[in-house]
Amino acid sequence: MSVTQQNILEQFDDRSLWQRLVWRDWVWALLVLAGAGYAYVHYVELMDGYEVAILAGTALSLIGLGWAWKPMQPLSLMVTVLSLGAIALYGTSLATAESNFFLKYLISSQSAIMWMSALYVLATATYFMALFARSDYTAKVASALTWSATTMGLVGLMVRWRESYLISADVGHIPVSNLYEVFILFSIITALLYLYYEGRYHTRALGGFVLLVISAAVGFLLWYTFDREAHTIQPLVPALQSYWMKIHVPANFIGYGAFALAAMVGFAYIFRHRQEQRPGGAANSRLPALELLDDVMYKSIALGFAFFTLATILGALWAAEAWGGYWSWDPKETWALIVWLNYAAWLHMRLTKGWRGTPMAWWAVVGLFVTLFAFLGVNMFLSGLHSYGEL
Repeated sequence: MSVTQQNILEQFDDRSLWQRLVWRDWVWALLVLAGAGYAYVHYVELMDGYEVAILAGTALSLIGLGWAWKPMQPLSLMVTVLSLGAIALYGTSLATAESNFFLKYLISSQSAIMWMSALYVLATATYFMALFARSDYTAKVASALTWSATTMGLVGLMVRWRESYLISADVGHIPVSNLYEVFILFSIITALLYLYYEGRYHTRALGGFVLLVISAAVGFLLWYTFDREAHTIQPLVPALQSYWMKIHVPANFIGYGAFALAAMVGFAYIFRHRQEQRPGGAANSRLPALELLDDVMYKSIALGFAFFTLATILGALWAAEAWGGYWSWDPKETWALIVWLNYAAWLHMRLTKGWRGTPMAWWAVVGLFVTLFAFLGVNMFLSGLHSYGEL
């Protein structure tokens, strides 16, 4: 490992989280608690005990995340301001969006999601421009575009949540219920995971690779929107009318996003390794060192595996409540198990056998296609208890 890369890996503050907190972090915590308290006071009649626990857990998790990763604080505040602004402009009628400029072109759910889509694609191209031109300024622009796209995507989901209740209280639901909504969630989570590692390792060279998979998701999202009109808000099917959806789906997609990030970092690893096989290739490469890429790939898979395991357990508990059994060998469940076994084997071979290098990178790339089939292919080609997610 080069001296520069070693310095990057060793420069992190070794103080505990509590020692690193400053007054802004406590203000952040108070704002989150105030928001959670407001939601509880005004909507407790609509929540059962489990949903109250989810609200409390979400508030505490957001505080912890904002403390551990400071960029989450301005991101959350910006999303809150824009979302509340859109909600205020809507008032009590969805028809307001047709006459209000800001709703129609900026912060209605569909407008915000279209902005998200355009910004992610533009960020992908800009990251690659920065990589080939060796331009730090262009890379900073690409990073700003990615943060902006992520902000608009989160605003789109938050406003869509409110829009569903403006249709009818019976229709209202958290926007993680169908392929359209979870593709937005997948794009946001993958981008956030990438942005975390971008800041942690102080390199933007991986942005183009990672955002390729997000741009692919955006391409599917746009096709799904214009060809199938999937953006239309629909009532939940009975099986999804459960508090389990609020925790199972987000946990699942943190896993999917982490696996996608690992695959694209694995692709960058393969590309960098091939560069090093050529004379002078290592010195001229614009990509981070192989050791750093290997570290990001490993940590992404470990994080994804932890959340995917949690999501699988939550899914089994949900299945027991909805269908009377924890496991039924439904195609979605079977392929979830295949994904779990794939990454369990990857981690086992790394931790116990010490496997490293190109074979593990290829395995991470292939793992993305296994995950993609479990995520999307099952919905396209198979049927079962999860058939409410069909294309």
